[in-house]
Amino acid sequence: MYKKAGSILSVLTLCGVILSACGTPAAPTKTDASSAPVTEAPKTLEKQLVVAGNGATVETLMKDEIFKKFNEKYPDVKLSYVSGVSTEIVAKVKAQKASPQIDIAIVEGGEQEAGRKEGLWAPLSDKDIPSMKKVLPDLKVAENSGIAVNFTPMGISYNAELVKSKGLPIPESWNDLAKPEMKGNLTLAEISSNFGRSALIMLAYANGGSEKNMDPGFKQLETIAGYMPTFAKTSAQLQQNVQNKSAAYTSWTMARSLVQKDAGVSLEFVIPKEGANLVPNVATMIKGAKNENAGKAFIEFLLSEEVQQMYGAKLYYNPAVDVKLPEDIAKKLSFDRSKIVKFDLETVGNGTSGWIDRFNKEIAPKVGK
Repeated sequence: MYKKAGSILSVLTLCGVILSACGTPAAPTKTDASSAPVTEAPKTLEKQLVVAGNGATVETLMKDEIFKKFNEKYPDVKLSYVSGVSTEIVAKVKAQKASPQIDIAIVEGGEQEAGRKEGLWAPLSDKDIPSMKKVLPDLKVAENSGIAVNFTPMGISYNAELVKSKGLPIPESWNDLAKPEMKGNLTLAEISSNFGRSALIMLAYANGGSEKNMDPGFKQLETIAGYMPTFAKTSAQLQQNVQNKSAAYTSWTMARSLVQKDAGVSLEFVIPKEGANLVPNVATMIKGAKNENAGKAFIEFLLSEEVQQMYGAKLYYNPAVDVKLPEDIAKKLSFDRSKIVKFDLETVGNGTSGWIDRFNKEIAPKVGK
């Protein structure tokens, strides 16, 4: 009896194996509403990757720390860095459109939008970059043509020691930049730079205009131009003017202000009463990039908790995803989000070229007069 039962059990077991082999595979090859997500085999990464982004402290962090951490995970990928301001990077990508030499560009939001209109960026999806689903909703990039990796607010920075010693006003409004006391005490960037352009747009807002009506901003900038020997052509020049105390006021980001304060410059940062815009730094994949898989892996790495914490602690950029920061860093990076003015980046992207032409014709000749 026991022998017969054992034989029946063996037959049933064999039938189960045959049915299993002939039926639906145990691991589904596709994901649909009823099946569990399937982890695809990792894609082979290319042996090199060219990344473009800002210089100075951003370049230092990228090359000295982020690249090294990435190579700990992907040791076979040789990383190269091309530094420059966002407008230069976008122009370079456009010039190389037929044969891209850069794979990933990390540029400011306004320039990213301008590049999108030129068709320079490849679309990105959470299939290749899962962490893009974690990025804060208000940082979403049009047509998924890029992914914000950090952000910082614009505003006015002032040297507290100089302001006090000279009896100068603490800025409260964008229109304070047009006060007579600013003469000889102010440095601003040209509007080809995001720093100068954002200040111009906010001067428009402060006087009843906007990015869609820039006349009030240009009118104020005519007055401001007379207070300065020149407009700074680069962010490095702007930084030098602040460091050597040839200027007590400037318009740039909170992140830059905090970095300079750590370097010993007595800077304070304010968001004027009319508000200010956010400046996101957006990672983009160049359309036709030669090293696409390595690029996607790199963008995913930029959104990792480790790198997001670096952006906060080392450069004072607000992380683009929700990560835990040291209490002192979190306190430094806090600001009143209700005062943020959300620019229409499509309007900014479309208008920038014309604004630069107008600046060169109407504003530049008024410098120092």
